[in-house]
Amino acid sequence: MFSPPGLPSAGLLRAALWGALAAAAIMFYLDLRNRAFSPAVAEARLMALTARIRPHFLFNSLNAVLGVIRSDPRRAEAALEELSDLFRVLMAENKALVTLGEEIALCRRYLDLEHLRLGERLQATWDVGACPMDAQVPPLMLQPLLENAVYHGIEPAHEPAAVTIRAGLAGEEIRIEIANSYHGEHSNHAGNRMALDNIRERLMLFYDLEARLETAAENGVFRVSIRLPYRKTEKA
Repeated sequence: MFSPPGLPSAGLLRAALWGALAAAAIMFYLDLRNRAFSPAVAEARLMALTARIRPHFLFNSLNAVLGVIRSDPRRAEAALEELSDLFRVLMAENKALVTLGEEIALCRRYLDLEHLRLGERLQATWDVGACPMDAQVPPLMLQPLLENAVYHGIEPAHEPAAVTIRAGLAGEEIRIEIANSYHGEHSNHAGNRMALDNIRERLMLFYDLEARLETAAENGVFRVSIRLPYRKTEKA
């Protein structure tokens, strides 16, 4: 069909229409993404994710104390004092970020409580001396991973088993690895995946694509590796 001079053809009109629709779709996506990651929404989501972990942590810590309260009252009393310190940390005003030193101190206290319950079955090895403790990290980033290591790696073992925590600085990147015994189906437990997904999402909200969490299971060992940018704590 002949198009009058000066008027676009039907093909050009269709192409222009599709281009306009594609541009509108892209703009709609970018607007949704901007809303999803706006400060207010991101902060609310971070608080919800952290709150989801917190009660589970407190419940299991209390169970660790109850496990020895009859067999060794003195140890249980000392553990309750330690647990009260943990409660104060967790019930304090919510911070956007904490120092790696604070997170590691919390994790050491948690493993001390679990050691009351499991005794020599739980062997913890720390290799974090070369990592800057002033690095900023999301609160409760490592403790849920250690909880997974204890419940899915140490408890199913019939003999003493180890949890290894390593942290170091590579250039401008903090690298952390937690390794524990691997027992097949135990490491695929839904609770394990939920904690991993929770931490992945919080890392994304804090650092976008600059941080990542990866897992690997081979030769009887389950590893969780975290990489995130080294951001120093701002001094007041």
